[in-house]
Amino acid sequence: MHVVLVEPQIPPNTGNVARLCAATQIPLHLVGRLGFRITDRHLKRAGLDYWDCVQIHRHKSIRQFLGGIPPSCLFFFSKKGQESYVNAAFQENDFLVFGSETKGLPAWIFERYPQRIWRIPIFHPEVRSLNLASAVSIVVYEALRQIGKLQEQEK
Repeated sequence: MHVVLVEPQIPPNTGNVARLCAATQIPLHLVGRLGFRITDRHLKRAGLDYWDCVQIHRHKSIRQFLGGIPPSCLFFFSKKGQESYVNAAFQENDFLVFGSETKGLPAWIFERYPQRIWRIPIFHPEVRSLNLASAVSIVVYEALRQIGKLQEQEK
């Protein structure tokens, strides 16, 4: 399992996702131009002292990153997705891809991978989106549940 953030803009969100990745031992991929420096104090604070526990990979662009990954291993998350994430069938080597807090995913992703885009339901019509770190957490734990990792931790 891998978490992928495409051009994240808000340091505390990325820091919180990094902490989640450390706790779940899931590699974190930061793709494209970041809206902050890796040395940002807010990023470091949100990740606390767990930075040594997370495997971070940097990639120059989303196109370059996706080049060698089979589409069946890609799960993109967007409020524009038609299908709920609970209907996704996750596997151990999947890539969970989340767009920027301000721009979401690039438009061409929707054209190229229309069957690979999922959403997290939002019930109130005036709420446009969830916090990025919250969205990643929701999906990560559902994926871990599906592949049996949560059951392993309870033993």
